[in-house]
Amino acid sequence: MNDYPPIAEHGMIGDLQTAALVSSAGSIDWWCAPRFDSPSVFASLLDSERGGYCRLAADLPSGDGTAVRQLYLSDTAVLVTRFMAPEGVGEVADFMVPLDSSVPEGRHRLVRVARVVRGSLPFTLACRPRFDYGRGTHQVTLSEDHLAVFQASGAGLYVQSTTGVQLRADGNDVVSRFTLKAGQAAAIVLTSTTGDGPVPARPSLEGVVDELEACRSFWLTWLRACTYRGRWQDMVNRSAITLKLLTYAPTGAPIAAATMGLPEQIGGERNWDYRYTWVRDGSLSVRALIDLGFHEEAQAFRRWLRDRIEARETSRGDPLQIMYRVDGDPYLTEEVLDHLEGYRGSHPVRAGNAAADQLQLDIYGEASDALVIGGDIGAVRGWKALSEVLDWLTENWDQPDEGIWETRGGRENFTYSRLMTWVAFDRGIKAARDFSRPGDLLGWTRTRDTVFRQIVERGWHQKRQAFVQHYDTEVLDASLLLMPKVGFLSPRDPDWLSTLDAMDEELVSDSLVYRYDPAASPDGLRGSEGTFNLCSFFYVEALARSGRIAQARYAFDKMLTYANHVGLFAEEIGPSGEQLGNFPQAFTHLALVTAAMALDEELDRPGRRPGSGGPRRPATVGLTVPDEGTVPGPDGG
Repeated sequence: MNDYPPIAEHGMIGDLQTAALVSSAGSIDWWCAPRFDSPSVFASLLDSERGGYCRLAADLPSGDGTAVRQLYLSDTAVLVTRFMAPEGVGEVADFMVPLDSSVPEGRHRLVRVARVVRGSLPFTLACRPRFDYGRGTHQVTLSEDHLAVFQASGAGLYVQSTTGVQLRADGNDVVSRFTLKAGQAAAIVLTSTTGDGPVPARPSLEGVVDELEACRSFWLTWLRACTYRGRWQDMVNRSAITLKLLTYAPTGAPIAAATMGLPEQIGGERNWDYRYTWVRDGSLSVRALIDLGFHEEAQAFRRWLRDRIEARETSRGDPLQIMYRVDGDPYLTEEVLDHLEGYRGSHPVRAGNAAADQLQLDIYGEASDALVIGGDIGAVRGWKALSEVLDWLTENWDQPDEGIWETRGGRENFTYSRLMTWVAFDRGIKAARDFSRPGDLLGWTRTRDTVFRQIVERGWHQKRQAFVQHYDTEVLDASLLLMPKVGFLSPRDPDWLSTLDAMDEELVSDSLVYRYDPAASPDGLRGSEGTFNLCSFFYVEALARSGRIAQARYAFDKMLTYANHVGLFAEEIGPSGEQLGNFPQAFTHLALVTAAMALDEELDRPGRRPGSGGPRRPATVGLTVPDEGTVPGPDGG
């Protein structure tokens, strides 16, 4: 198990059509090509022996005085791994030049540049691809000493080196060893391919430097559109870049995470494939993207979403299904890759996602909100798509579903699903009035009000004094942290504050938030999971909006300590603070952004006294927190 680095010991690079994870030891442990959801070229994260990897690193002497550090060039996706020893200091810069176009590319270039800035260091390259999740066989051919061609069924890889680096065969793999002195550099270029074509020209150092500068310039230029100027600019910028890296440029569809199969519990079975586009995740990102100033990205996803509604390609004939491939393909057949042992023995490893066929009614609320946010829902195609969703939902809203967390323990009347159904009708009614568009306003309004009454009557648990996960339970659910955010009730409403207090007692552990308690609400799976980063950031935002600003800021600052060394978050945090689940997760970084903006807004609110805004009851962190002293807001506070 020592062959597996911690999940968090990775940075991500990408070209907006695919992405790779590079460990702090200089190893590419994950790369799928030509798309995020394609079979892997390197997958040692899921099997250290069979998965394949490409390692380029300095050979540091054993003993004291050596160190390895990894960082991003500021505000870019250029990842630098530094190797430091008494004999010398060197580094490897990894990057991919962004392909920010509407054209899917069959070839993708991953560039690795080694250089020494002081003294002298030897470097070792070991390139061991294993195509098709390690199921494929390949042949390798060396041309002279600077080109290796890997060929497999339907896939290939060119490995090229600059002058001074000699490649040699090691069985069906390629290795090299070379030494650099201060001021010297060398590059290795990996080019994935899906078919025959001309051999790429041999790279030159000058050309590679130009590519690196083009990559750096792209990210600096792109980030200029960001309007955030708050207290946490570095973390928000890193999250924005991460969200962009996880978006498929040809369609504007964001994926949930770069990886598949990384466990929510080491050795457990909660190992899912997240390389697809969830309607929920993408829809919730629209408002954050607009608030950050990235209107083009928000509009691209809204077009993708509208196209999915118009196509109506779903397993049951519903307007939408919960997730799709990045090109809109609705078929995500799930298979178990038995030949892979899984990360640190976490089995099964699944490719594809059977949850695509689940009924999750909440997606219609998130989708409706996303379509309305942009302000141009009055366009004919956009309005037609939204009105068709609402007409369908009028007849289909009142039924059990699998819920936001995609449980496999049976359908329930989930409160969150009803909440987002209310959102769908609320947004549609307002848009119809604002843009004078035709629609069944009477029917939509009647249904919206019926949903509201049902949530209040059946989703509220009198004994718990809280809104609960579903109508037949006392269990709480962190998804309901969004109740005030979507406008269902005020963040200062007594029923909401009582629900927040109940969550503090049941779901919150040192500011980290569990989604729900699987022991109290069985979800059809064995084992447990860590706290959910998405929910922890939603908790911060809910605290801030509820006036508990000191508690919110402390929770946010603590959450930031769980980021990895380059500012990335996986899906969950384990008992010892380790990152668990697929990595990096877009939803987590989206929630970080919205939490930061909410905190900034509340901290800057006119009339708030410095240091005020503590919780209504003492925080359970062993610190003295001042009593709440905010000025009552327009809702009465």
